Amino acid sequence: MPAEILFSFLPYALVTAYTPGPNNILALNAVTKYGLRGSKNIVAGIISGFFAVMFFCALGCFVLGRILPFLTSVLKYVGAIYIFYLGLQILKTKPNEDSAASSCSFKTGFALQFLNVKIILYAITVYSAYVLPKTSSAFVLTMAVLFNFIIGFSGVIVWALCGKIFRKFINKHFRFFNFIMCLVLVWCAYNIIFS
Repeated sequence: MPAEILFSFLPYALVTAYTPGPNNILALNAVTKYGLRGSKNIVAGIISGFFAVMFFCALGCFVLGRILPFLTSVLKYVGAIYIFYLGLQILKTKPNEDSAASSCSFKTGFALQFLNVKIILYAITVYSAYVLPKTSSAFVLTMAVLFNFIIGFSGVIVWALCGKIFRKFINKHFRFFNFIMCLVLVWCAYNIIFS
């Protein structure tokens, strides 16, 4: 039964993990700008924060179900504003800027997860629509957290590796690339508010 539950939301998990979103774009942009070594802290922050959000959403899903409309509306706007801000920051950066330490920190990647409405709503949807209606087993819920973490982790790593592979090309055309990445993040923020 646990495998049946996990595979029931696999397509949703894969689409969420591999489509452009704040985590993937931030990882891609960080690796493009600062390389794998220079961006390891922010990628670690993204991954750690992602796990924390999956864990806390799983634990708090029952409570959130009662107050979800209020939290969703607040997080929706806070998250959209933060994502828009990240887009503007990407638009202003240049390759190998000295600000790598502050903009590529573990704390930045970790904090983004608690403002990333895409993954918060994803987690709440998975736990409340796919897992908890079928079982109240702590083991299955823990498996769902680990399953989500592995899929999310793989998505961030794939996008980060794309940043490494295409680094020279992207750095050569950084203005165009930053503009496109900024537009994608603005689009993410727009969709959060208006969808």
